[in-house]
Order: sequence, then C-alpha cells, then structure tokens
Amino acid sequence: MKKIIIMSAGGHSKVLIDIIEKEAKYKLVGLIDDYFKVGTIVMGYEIIGNMKTFNEVINEQNIYGGVVALGDNFKRSVVAEKINSSNPNFCFVNCIHPKSTIGKNVNIGTGNVLMAGTIINSGSTIENHCILNTNSSLDHDCKMTNYSSIAPNVTIGGNTDIGEYSAIGIGTNIFHNISIGKNCIIGGGSLVTKDTNDNSVYFGSPCQFIRAHKLGTKYL
Repeated sequence: MKKIIIMSAGGHSKVLIDIIEKEAKYKLVGLIDDYFKVGTIVMGYEIIGNMKTFNEVINEQNIYGGVVALGDNFKRSVVAEKINSSNPNFCFVNCIHPKSTIGKNVNIGTGNVLMAGTIINSGSTIENHCILNTNSSLDHDCKMTNYSSIAPNVTIGGNTDIGEYSAIGIGTNIFHNISIGKNCIIGGGSLVTKDTNDNSVYFGSPCQFIRAHKLGTKYL
C-alpha cells in the first residue's frame, strides 16, 4: 500500500483522514503543517514536518504522494504549486469517499476531494485540486476547473462550468447551462440563474453582483 501525507492540519484535514481510512487505498503516514508543532497528534496521526522539511520527510519516509487539506482555494493552490516546483515527482492523490457516486464517462484529475454523498453525473469533468463537499451534486456534462470548490448541499444543473478558483457557497442552487467565472464567490443559499463574471462576489435568490473580488482575498 502506497504511503501518503496530508498537507495542513486544520479542520479540513479531519475530513480527509476519515475519507482516507474509509477508502483504504493508501497508508496515511502523517501530516505536514507550518503552524502546529511537530509531534502534535491530529485524529490519531502525527504532524511529521513542515514545508521547510517537506522534501526531507518525503525521502526519509518513502512517501508516494498526498493531498492538500486547505478549504481556501487560493491557499490550496499556493501549497500545491510550491510542491510541484520543489518536488515534481510528488503525486497528488484523489480522496474519494466510498459513499460518493460517480457516473459514466466522468473524468477526474488529481488532488481532488469528494466527500460523503457527493454525486457527479455522466460526462462531467473535475480538473485538479477541487473540493466537492458533503451531499453536493453536479449534473451531466459539468466542468469544475482547477482549484474550484462547492460547499455542502450545493446542487448544480447540467452543462455548467465552474471557473478556476471559484467557490460556491453552502446550499446554493445553479441552473443548467450556466458559466461561473474565474475567481467567483457565490454566497451561501443563492440561486444562480445567469452567467457570472470573473473576479466577483454574488449573493441572493436570484443572485446579484455584490462587489469585485481580488484573488487571494479571504472569503471563508
């Protein structure tokens, strides 16, 4: 069984630990985190290093790969890209809960997280480092681009595209044939009936443009 690690030890890591244990595909060795002390235990697993010692830990422990446990899309991208630059042989793995449902001809990249109750219907594509939270669903022929995320109980109609870095808030519903722009934040409980622009915050039912959003600005 290949050895993996989790990058970051926040709340999101606890969900990933549970998924990895239930999936039983990889052996979780421990976690990497810059803010918790080495030796700290999280859900029964030890923090075994930080980003400064990352490559040393990988070599010593014979680590195959891992996943970034950061809910913030931009922060997740910073860590993933830093790892890609320093260790291009590191393999980002998908964490797929056994109680998720994946349809026919679905394409899934690397570094993605599919939580319990997730449904991805036929013909959809998930690129890299995306998060599909608990009980979220994508209908047929949808596309989630790199570093995008959908929160719990989000429902997305068919032929919908979610732009890079975009985050869809909890309980949001999106009509069919919608294009969500890049770096777009949709507030929780919204109803999206029209395409949205890049670098923007939307909220409401139906959702309306609220303000511009700069990439990297805190939204969680």
